[in-house]
Amino acid sequence: MTQHPKRLFLAGLLAASLGSVAIAQNAPQATAAQPAAGEASGRARMDPAQRQQRMAEHHAKRQAELKAHLKLTPAQEGAWNQYTAAMQPPAKGPRMDRVEFDKLTTPQRIDRMQQRSAERQAQMKQRGDAVKTFYAQLTPEQQKVYDERAMRGGRGEGQRGGGRHGHHGMGPGPR
Repeated sequence: MTQHPKRLFLAGLLAASLGSVAIAQNAPQATAAQPAAGEASGRARMDPAQRQQRMAEHHAKRQAELKAHLKLTPAQEGAWNQYTAAMQPPAKGPRMDRVEFDKLTTPQRIDRMQQRSAERQAQMKQRGDAVKTFYAQLTPEQQKVYDERAMRGGRGEGQRGGGRHGHHGMGPGPR
């Protein structure tokens, strides 16, 4: 009876030591063909101005693609111009100074956070109103195109992604 627990203990010890050897191995080095994480897209080295420029270019490209898919009439151009003006990303203001924020009392911090939340809500309402106004100018066919393309990041039917991070290719999931 005493031999069996001893063998079990030795087997467990052997398994644990093999596992620790596997963990202690170095991770493979990134090669020229395989960039390190974060360097694949080059975003890791962009300064904030470059990142802002890249986002503005991406936004303009998406707007141009949407306009092409909508096939707007000349009568709808004015509504489109108002829509795109309202949908421009707001300019980034100065970041809150962390040292100043740390000096605030808890009630003051809450007030500051509520103020920022109210500003974001006002921006969201302005954009929502612009979308509703523009949407009302579209034909039913154009509304369908807008529904498929604009609010889903340009992904139409049958495309992967679904907008939920971590579940690539699995669709939007239950709601």
